[in-house]
Amino acid sequence: MMECTVSWTGATGARSGMGFLAETGSGHTLMMDGAPDEAKPANGGRNLAPRPMETVLAGTGGCTAYDVVLILKRGRHDVRGCSVKLTTERAEVDPKVFTKIHMHFTVTGKAVPPSAVERAIAMSHDKYCSASIMLGKTAEITTSFELVDI
Repeated sequence: MMECTVSWTGATGARSGMGFLAETGSGHTLMMDGAPDEAKPANGGRNLAPRPMETVLAGTGGCTAYDVVLILKRGRHDVRGCSVKLTTERAEVDPKVFTKIHMHFTVTGKAVPPSAVERAIAMSHDKYCSASIMLGKTAEITTSFELVDI
């Protein structure tokens, strides 16, 4: 079981904003905030933290990058770095779900075969990354990668 408590931080004041504090079951905290709304300031955020949907995207990137590194290490490949840049498109009407997500991985290592990276990414998306598998229910997910040999 996993749990998280999310609390609104702006319950008082005239310009209360739309900030939220998430407290995870593992004892960590994460701030989130909405975008400022110039037309209705009381309805908007203050741009003090990532948007909630940005945190969904960041969590998905962390989940899949974790898988890719672990799969490569288990394959005894000399992986030294891994980053993934996620770009998205969202639906124009509510709920504004992600409709397209592209993940571009940059893997750094010594003599890591491209086929191993391709396999690790595929395994993450087909079997292990629960976040991208969930998002794949509403979004078309595509991937690409580059390999930096050091």
